Amino acid sequence: YSVSQRTQEMGIRRALGAQNPDILKLVIRQGALLTGIGAAIGLALAAAVTRGLATFLYGVSAFDPLIFVGVTVTLASAALAASVIPARRATTVDPIVALRAE
Repeated sequence: YSVSQRTQEMGIRRALGAQNPDILKLVIRQGALLTGIGAAIGLALAAAVTRGLATFLYGVSAFDPLIFVGVTVTLASAALAASVIPARRATTVDPIVALRAE
C-alpha cells in the first residue's frame, strides 16, 4: 500500500537518476523498519500476556525463549519477503507515467 501511495516519489527518484538497487533498498528498508517495530511491540505484548496465560498452561513453561524467537523470526521473514514484491514493482515505475498520474 505504501509503495502504491508513493508512486510519484518513485517516479521523481527514477527521473533524477535512481537505479533499481536504490529503489529496492528504499522500499525494503522501510519494510524492515516497520517489521522491526512490529516485532518489538509484539514481543513486549507477548511477554506481558504470558504471565496471565500461565495459569492455563499445564506441564509447559509460559515463557519459552525458543518459541518467542522462532515465531518472531518466522513472522519477520514473511514480512520482509512480502516487502520484496512491491519493491520489485517499484523498480518498474516509468518516470513519465508516475509524474503525470495524480
